[in-house]
Amino acid sequence: MDQRVTTDLPEDAAFGFKAYEAIRHRLPASRRQGACHKAKHLGDIADRYDMILLDAYGVLNRGMEPIAGVPERIRALQADGKRVMVVSNAAGFAHRTLMERYARLGYAFDAEDVITSRKTLVRQLEQEGARHWGMIAGRHFGPDEFPPLDYRMLTDDIADYDAAEGFLLVGASEWTPARQALLIESLKRRSRPLYVANPDLLAPQQVGYSTEPGTYAHQIQNETGVEPVFYGKPYGNIFALAIERLQHETELDPGRVLMVGDTLHTDILGGQAAGLHTALVTRTGVLAEMDIDAAIQTSGIAPDWILDQA
Repeated sequence: MDQRVTTDLPEDAAFGFKAYEAIRHRLPASRRQGACHKAKHLGDIADRYDMILLDAYGVLNRGMEPIAGVPERIRALQADGKRVMVVSNAAGFAHRTLMERYARLGYAFDAEDVITSRKTLVRQLEQEGARHWGMIAGRHFGPDEFPPLDYRMLTDDIADYDAAEGFLLVGASEWTPARQALLIESLKRRSRPLYVANPDLLAPQQVGYSTEPGTYAHQIQNETGVEPVFYGKPYGNIFALAIERLQHETELDPGRVLMVGDTLHTDILGGQAAGLHTALVTRTGVLAEMDIDAAIQTSGIAPDWILDQA
């Protein structure tokens, strides 16, 4: 997720929850309800699972700082032989940049064990036919990881929007209301595909929240009728990529795989839809300081575990 903080967003936890509830009808259906058992952290429940999938923002770190105690706990799980992977809606930065960041934060993950919505979109683009794309991304996004693409970066010239045969919303760090208006104007004139590499609406930072691509994508759908194609949690494509990685190594028992995240509508709902067990962290992510029981009751999304932190 990009590091821009949008200061006009309210900083109460309920804001993000309400935003996800407003688009709930567009999200996958929940296939199961968890029992909401409570524990302090992953160390208390790890013996029940062989494989642990971790969200990043709000679980491993908040902004550019690790969450206290979590790097040490993850290293201990790895030392005990647990299979630990990251499954993140991080799309705006190159994979190598993410790996460098995790190392600075105190985590040691194999590069192939970090599954992102960016990788999920790349997998799809490898199967696409030729198309001239309008690219929405920060200058740091690292096009070398993508297959050869015919694209132009979208800035402030409406002619660039009208020339595109489809749009890739990869990162929102340099996206502005004026550019959003240009994209909506162009799509109203002529409908074209919109692929979104990060379904998140917002992300917790050290101060406040950042606006993520999902927020812009849903606004586009509301105003143009163009239905975005999302890559990342809670959609099945990113979990399929993670499970594919796991199945290369061992026979997979979904009941022994745990998805850990800080959001009900992306991490927990996505994990449930993929048939996995789920754990919600409540003190370090977007639901911090919310009434968790009320949030679960309102959303109807119930995790197997409720943790203070990972």
